[in-house]
Order: sequence, then structure tokens, then C-alpha cells
Amino acid sequence: MGFVLRVIINGIAIWFATLLLSGLEIVGGADTAQQIGIIALIALVFGIINAIVKPVVVLISLPIYILTLGLFTLVVNALMLMLTAWITEQTDWGLRVDSFGTAVIGALIISIVSFVLSVLTGANRDR
Repeated sequence: MGFVLRVIINGIAIWFATLLLSGLEIVGGADTAQQIGIIALIALVFGIINAIVKPVVVLISLPIYILTLGLFTLVVNALMLMLTAWITEQTDWGLRVDSFGTAVIGALIISIVSFVLSVLTGANRDR
């Protein structure tokens, strides 16, 4: 249930970021139900990338994390968002990110919204 809740939270955060940024958009989906399905699939891909690819990138870039006192996290999150966009754009649906700057701001918005929703839903509580 924890992974499903994280996917839902990420989906809401990604949707919210697309509302705020013109350079971040959902591609595909003719009606609301299709849009929700596409956002859910994007959130699933984003969650899988964060679970598999991000730990490897963090480990490789650990010296940069230490040197920047953790600020490099924002760059890594932006790269994970751009990787999600690249993977999902290989289909007829997906996430489109216009530039790296948009990805950085989008990653910041997604991180903040995900954190707030996780606190409100208790998704990060220890069992």
C-alpha cells in the first residue's frame, strides 16, 4: 500500500507542477479520465526511476552532495524528472519538459508538494 500511496502523491505533485509551469506539460489524453490515467502512469514511471536509478546517481555523486551541502539534490531530482519525460515521450503520451531550468523548478515544486502531502497522509510514518 505504501508504494501505491507514493505513486498517488507523486501524481498529484506532478499534476500541480504542470499547472504552475508552462514549460512542463502532460501530453496525450482527450478527456479527463485519460489525463488521470496518463498522470498515474507518469507517476509510476517517476516512482520506478526514483527507486532504481536515483540511488545509483546519488552514490556516484556523493562527493558533490557533500561539497554542496545537499543542494545537488535539486539537480539530481531535475535529472530524474527529465529522464521520466524522456522515457514517457517515447509513447503517444507522457510528460514534456522544455528545458533544464523548467526541470529544476518543476522538481522543486514536486518535492515540496510531495513532502506536504506525505506529512498530511502519514505516508512517511514508521510502521
